[in-house]
Amino acid sequence: MKKQKTIHTFNTISEFHKMSGLPKPEHPLVSLVDYGLVDYQTNEKEISWVQNFYSIGLKRNIQGKFRYGQQQYDFDEGLLSFVAPGQVVRLTVEKQTIKPSGILLFIHPDFLWNTPLAKNIKHYEFFGYAVNEALFMSEKEENIIQELMQNIQREYHSNIDKFSHNIIISQIELLLNYCERFYQRQFITRKKSSHQILERLEGILDEYFNSGNLIDKGLPTAQYVADLLNVSPNYLGSLLKTLTGQSTQQHIHNKLIDKAKEKLSTTTLSVSEIAFELGFEHSQSFSKLFKNKTNVSPLEFRQSFN
Repeated sequence: MKKQKTIHTFNTISEFHKMSGLPKPEHPLVSLVDYGLVDYQTNEKEISWVQNFYSIGLKRNIQGKFRYGQQQYDFDEGLLSFVAPGQVVRLTVEKQTIKPSGILLFIHPDFLWNTPLAKNIKHYEFFGYAVNEALFMSEKEENIIQELMQNIQREYHSNIDKFSHNIIISQIELLLNYCERFYQRQFITRKKSSHQILERLEGILDEYFNSGNLIDKGLPTAQYVADLLNVSPNYLGSLLKTLTGQSTQQHIHNKLIDKAKEKLSTTTLSVSEIAFELGFEHSQSFSKLFKNKTNVSPLEFRQSFN
C-alpha cells in the first residue's frame, strides 16, 4: 500500500518559522522573512502543509515545484504569489544550484480583528487565483512592493505604541491595493494568455451545449467552467469583466441565446420543445430570458425569418 503523505498544519507563524529553520518571529502575528534563509527542516522530497494565515511571497531562483491547490507555480523573476488560510501548499524539494532569494510576508487573521480589513481582505481575489496567473512585475512595481513590505517590518521593529497596529494595517491595505492594480495591468498586457482562455471558454461551452447535457444537468455553472479552465471562478469573472465587460454567467447566457436562435431559425420545434432541450423546466422562464437578452420573444424572433 502506498504510504500517504503527511500534510503539516501550521496554526501560527511561529510554527512555520520553526519548520523553515528561521528564528522566532519578532511579532507573533506579522512577520517578514528573507526567503534566502528558509531551510525546510525535513528530509522529505515533497512537503505539504496547510497554513492558517495569509502569506505573500516574492521569490526568485526557485528550483523546485510549488503547488497551490491543484495548480503549479512556474517561478521567474519578479513573481508574487499569494496563499490564503486553509489552503493546501505542496513543495517538491530539489537540490539548489542557485541560492533562492526574495521575501515572505506572513499575516495572521487575528492581527486583522476589529479592522475593516478583516472582512475586506476576502475581496482581494488574487488569494484565490489559479497559480498559473501569479503576478509578474516590472522592476518598478517590484520596488514598490518591497518598500511597502519593508515599511511593515520597520514598524514592528520599532517600539510598539498605540499607533503601530493602525499603521501596519494601513501599509498592508496599501500593499494589497497596489497588487490589485498590478493584476489589472496584467490582465490587459498579457493578452495572448487571456485570449487563449477566452478561446478555451468558447470551446467548453460549445461542447457542453452540443452534448445534450442541458436536458440532464441544466446550464453549466461558473464553477464548472472555471474548473475545466483550471482557474478559480473569481479569477475567470475578473478576467472576463476586464476583457469583455461581461460576467461568466452572462457569457453562458449568451451561448444559450445563440443556441436558442439556431433552433428557432433552423428547426420546426415549438418554443416549449426548444426550452426543454435547453434545460428549462418551464418554457415561460426561457421566453422571459430570451426577451430580456434580445428585446423580442422567441416567436417574434422566429417570425422575422418567415
